[in-house]
Amino acid sequence: MTARLGPLGQATGYPDRYDPSLLFAVARAPQRADIGIDGALPFTGADVWTAYEHTWLDGRGRPRIAMLSLVVPVDSPYIVESKSVKLYLGSYAQTRFDDGGKVKLAIERDLSAATGGAVEVAVLEDARLAPMPGVSIDDEEVSIDGYEVDPSLLCAAGETVSEILRSDLFRSVCPVTGQPDYASIAIAYRGPRIDRASLLRYVISFRLHAGFHEHCAERIFVDLAQRCACESLTVHARFTRRGGLDINPFRTNAGVPVPANVRTPRQ
Repeated sequence: MTARLGPLGQATGYPDRYDPSLLFAVARAPQRADIGIDGALPFTGADVWTAYEHTWLDGRGRPRIAMLSLVVPVDSPYIVESKSVKLYLGSYAQTRFDDGGKVKLAIERDLSAATGGAVEVAVLEDARLAPMPGVSIDDEEVSIDGYEVDPSLLCAAGETVSEILRSDLFRSVCPVTGQPDYASIAIAYRGPRIDRASLLRYVISFRLHAGFHEHCAERIFVDLAQRCACESLTVHARFTRRGGLDINPFRTNAGVPVPANVRTPRQ
């Protein structure tokens, strides 16, 4: 059987009639196996997507618009390729729905089927802005001579603290197209104090790393948990948008809920 190819990195048309077959699923398991996750997950959380421009036709053929929040549970066996989501949402443009509630239900049904998890969809009624929490580490005096992911850069020792550290300097690249992806990262932890300069070097070491958003967040979580002996840990990444979509992975072992989907000023 010939493997189905995803649309990312390929020339495609832009269908404007509802078509859930456009969604392309990517298994989480291989990328998790690469960082030692096999079986029970060491965290809870979700991948929170924001669709800033979604449109369809109402029953009379009039355009309707909305901004959507799409929440994919962390224990779903699949993610969905970002370009396929853009194509799928675009396929609503010339499709009629009697009311917006049916649009919401259709998206929930189709994304749940594609990911194998119970995806939640919400219509965002406002565009609130809030900065990522925590103390910025971006002004630490560091010298950088490598841009490959290196968990050995991380260092933690001394008294136990509870704090939130933040960086706006995260960059990785798409593993298919090579396009750059930018994010703000907030790390909340309790444990031996993490050396901030070492954490900044580690964050910057992703600069040429080819990885999907979700897998980058999980690698950060696993590396911090293993190298810094955190008693509790939460990693929240909010990526800037591409093609009208942003993806915001949230991973935690602290028992805290997924935060409200409030975009940052840079988003």
